Amino acid sequence: MVNGREANGQALNLVIGGSGLVGGYIVEHLANRGGPVLAMSRSPRKGRVEWIQGDLRQPDALNLPQFTTLYCTTDAILLAEALPFILGPSVKRVVVFSSTSVLTKRDTEIADERETIRKLVTAEEAIAAACERHQIAWTILRPTLIYAEGRDTNITPLSRLIRRFGFMPIVGGARGFRQPVHAEDLAIAAIAAAERTIAANKFYSLPGPETLTYREMMGRVFDGMGLPRRLIYVPPWLWRAGFRLAKPLFPGANVAMGIRMMKDMTFDCRPAVQDLGWQPRDFHPAFDSVSPQQNGQVARHP
Repeated sequence: MVNGREANGQALNLVIGGSGLVGGYIVEHLANRGGPVLAMSRSPRKGRVEWIQGDLRQPDALNLPQFTTLYCTTDAILLAEALPFILGPSVKRVVVFSSTSVLTKRDTEIADERETIRKLVTAEEAIAAACERHQIAWTILRPTLIYAEGRDTNITPLSRLIRRFGFMPIVGGARGFRQPVHAEDLAIAAIAAAERTIAANKFYSLPGPETLTYREMMGRVFDGMGLPRRLIYVPPWLWRAGFRLAKPLFPGANVAMGIRMMKDMTFDCRPAVQDLGWQPRDFHPAFDSVSPQQNGQVARHP
């Protein structure tokens, strides 16, 4: 629920998922502006902003101060269920992160992925409907493949596999297009969305500025590690046949991840450019800071 506390009469930003990848950048940028920021995390934290411990899986236990703008970078499915416990009369703006996977994975061969996408689509609809019932402006942002060197679960785990084995298998030539986007650029877009009336009650795809084949994207990961590009071609039939044997090396992966290397996953950035001033950085990652003890994580959305 929302209680009666206020932040000296100033507009208060609440960031759910403030300890996460994109949420952390939102907290940082808002704090740099000097305004009041409240960040929610499941575990206790300290820092430049006020942290509150809370869990969307237990929405009836939330005890939030009044706030005007809500940013949510964590699970939109959980947010949709918790929103009735979060929204109050002080809330004027809601910005939520979803995923372009709602557009690219509806036909995935993996049943669990199809079910997750179905739930995510339903959650988007529920969030928009709940906000409109309360006359609150909402924006739902759908990023593409998110990275932040050493921290993400998409590109960085692949760099660790390259570091471990010295090469990267690519399926079917890996000529499907990708538009990787940096987490900090997404944070900047979220703040812009909250501040611009034109972005109210809209969905935006947020792709990176470059459209690269999966092969070239991985080549740039090698470049960012200071290593020669060693991309090993694997026919789709061999990938399917051999994945069961290789799966123990890639916990959390599934066969469809390799097959999707051949699928285009591109989106139109023009609405975000026009309305949000969307200007993300090009994809030239550097992985000098990747810590070897984090080996073993597997990309979630290749």
